Amino acid sequence: MGAVQWYTIINTYKIKNMANTYYDPADLRKFGNITEWSEELGTKFFDYYGKVFEEGALSAREKSLIALAVSHVVKCPYCIDAYTRDGLQRGITKEEMMEAVHAGAAIESGATLVHGVQMMNKYNKLSM
Repeated sequence: MGAVQWYTIINTYKIKNMANTYYDPADLRKFGNITEWSEELGTKFFDYYGKVFEEGALSAREKSLIALAVSHVVKCPYCIDAYTRDGLQRGITKEEMMEAVHAGAAIESGATLVHGVQMMNKYNKLSM
């Protein structure tokens, strides 16, 4: 079976199962409810979170781009949705968004590759 056939099978499976995803976009609206199970810690988190995203040495726009890039690195679909929307509201272009995502991806892949030094060190030690 060729690559095109596998691609078609995989995408057909994904389309048929899109309605049954683990991450429900509607759950993002429920995020504020975490305080119901731990009011003190939830409130402290939201106070901190709000303070972090206030204008400061970095603009709210810059922080939104950073959050979007980090959202991709940590693979949080809720955060990706939220910061794509936030970025659009702040006038961030699709080119700026994608550049931020690539910056995050470069750091993530570099961090993975630099750990290859650990493997090289171990291999050299064990193969002596």
